[in-house]
Amino acid sequence: MRILLVEDDDRIAKPLAEDLRHQYHIVDIAEDGLLGWEYSQVTPYDLILLDLMLPRLDGITLCKRLRAAGWTSPILMLTSRDTTTDKVVGLDAGADDYLVKPFDTEELAARIRALSRRSAESRPPILSCGDLQLDPSTYSVTYGEKDLSLTPKEYMILELLLRNPTRVFSRASLLEKLWEFDQLPGEETIKTHITSLRRKLKEAGSSEDFIETVYGLGYRLRAN
Repeated sequence: MRILLVEDDDRIAKPLAEDLRHQYHIVDIAEDGLLGWEYSQVTPYDLILLDLMLPRLDGITLCKRLRAAGWTSPILMLTSRDTTTDKVVGLDAGADDYLVKPFDTEELAARIRALSRRSAESRPPILSCGDLQLDPSTYSVTYGEKDLSLTPKEYMILELLLRNPTRVFSRASLLEKLWEFDQLPGEETIKTHITSLRRKLKEAGSSEDFIETVYGLGYRLRAN
């Protein structure tokens, strides 16, 4: 899941983003509301975590602007304001959920999972291609009867390919979708991850071209 975290306090934003990355999410951080708006216009985020008190453009105004522009992905507000009135204002502005600071990271993770299920009811609970199965709820991957131990980026690449079984992804598009704006590596990084994924799949029993190279274009899955 690609998440936009709009939070101006580095003491909250950086450790929260790191925790979310450990949960296999891609996280971009916007330090103010106007930057959050600009990010939302160029990237299709699956979820926005939105602080209420922000410089340049406050969270309520940003939330209203997003909904007015047709934004349909979930918005979860994070704020130190805990009165009923504040919650009502946030929800009426278009937020899907409201979490009061300080919060437990496990509770935030549970709410993100709930919002994800709510916004992706049509998605299959387990993604599969031939003998390959990936369970997004447990981050587990199996090929046949064998468990695959993947790095976070390997998992993200495989999940993206499984969710788009007929699409060919170029190295540049994989970088754009699976890396944060300020951490973009070179395209050789994708080649390294694909090579490692192929090796692990082959060791589990797949064909060598289970992840197929479409020359001049990119990669896609190819069932045995």
